[in-house]
Amino acid sequence: MWRELLPIGRHAESGGYRRFAWNAADAECRAWFRQQAEDRGLAYEVDRNGNQWAWLGDPATGDAVVTGSHLDSVPDGGAFDGPLGVVSSFAALDELRGRNARFTKPLAIVNFGDEEGARFGLACTGSRLTAGHLTVEQAHRLTDADGITLPRAMEAAGYDPDAIGPDPERLARIGAFVELHVEQGRALDLTGDAVGVASAIWPHGRWRFDFRGEANHAGTTRLVDRRDPMLPYAETVLAARREAALAGAVATFGKIAVEPNGVNAIPSLVRGWLDSRAADQATLDTVVTGVEKAAREYAAAHGADLDVVRESFTPVVEFDHALRDELARLLATTSACLKVPVLGTGAGHDAGILSGTVPTAMLFVRNPTGVSHSPAEFAAEDDCVAGVRALADVLEGLACT
Repeated sequence: MWRELLPIGRHAESGGYRRFAWNAADAECRAWFRQQAEDRGLAYEVDRNGNQWAWLGDPATGDAVVTGSHLDSVPDGGAFDGPLGVVSSFAALDELRGRNARFTKPLAIVNFGDEEGARFGLACTGSRLTAGHLTVEQAHRLTDADGITLPRAMEAAGYDPDAIGPDPERLARIGAFVELHVEQGRALDLTGDAVGVASAIWPHGRWRFDFRGEANHAGTTRLVDRRDPMLPYAETVLAARREAALAGAVATFGKIAVEPNGVNAIPSLVRGWLDSRAADQATLDTVVTGVEKAAREYAAAHGADLDVVRESFTPVVEFDHALRDELARLLATTSACLKVPVLGTGAGHDAGILSGTVPTAMLFVRNPTGVSHSPAEFAAEDDCVAGVRALADVLEGLACT
């Protein structure tokens, strides 16, 4: 399975993946998922929001145990973020069938669409729509860098954009959702464990900073006559790092747009996107407030105007304590995982979106480098196998006699 997925959407020069929502690589990944479901005799379906499902047993029975993740990527992302969870889900089902496990509840494997938000700028679009965290009107306004709207992209890929929206009946069938994911950090590497259980997802959000100045000639405009918005933007980037370090949080300006974007032109607009995350809400508020305060001071000093817009926000997600503790108990009783570290994460996931409606939990597989959202993202084969066995143990405990 891993070898089949590996070349899909891989960029020859960067070595990273460009599997974006509703593009050609995404279509190949979706075809791969469907084939895996059919090869195992699972009932395949696509829900109203484009999420793919593979069912063992009758979903109408309810109290289903669901596992899975996503197959899309960030721009030039790594091979493991998302796909490891989907591949491991199919492999865990194979493992359980090899054990002759008897399922007493329906089991489903899911591939959520557009988890990374690389094309339309909003993460977890498929699960947000399903859970009702994104309205139809908001979804229809999402546009990619080429001006193509989400409905147009879905329609071009052969799906009905008029059908999207909340899916409470589907969520009501689910008794538990367990997502396996490569760890996006080095906590497990530092403890020496192959697999861990998630405790919570840090609160996080994205803020857009628009610095507006005055376009002018780079060669003839005196420095004292300039209203250059690049200067306050640059100082704000450094302020974000400083505020995050003081608070024990993280803050990143990772995307920028410049107008008119000419080598020999002073910009009229510098637009930067801040991503910030912290272990608790108060700390996150402190960081973002500090960054905005500094940005306004820098903008005023350079004669620039500043608008700050919060584009997305996700509060802290505490995974279902009973389910989390059950996962730890199940894994602690197996020879594969005698000790089970419980750790938080600063990364968002579909499991976090569903947690308000469905009991959810997560398993992490060790990432020895801690690198993620990069071609250098990695997990050793032995650790991936340990993850499959851990997921199989959990699914057996939740869905089998």
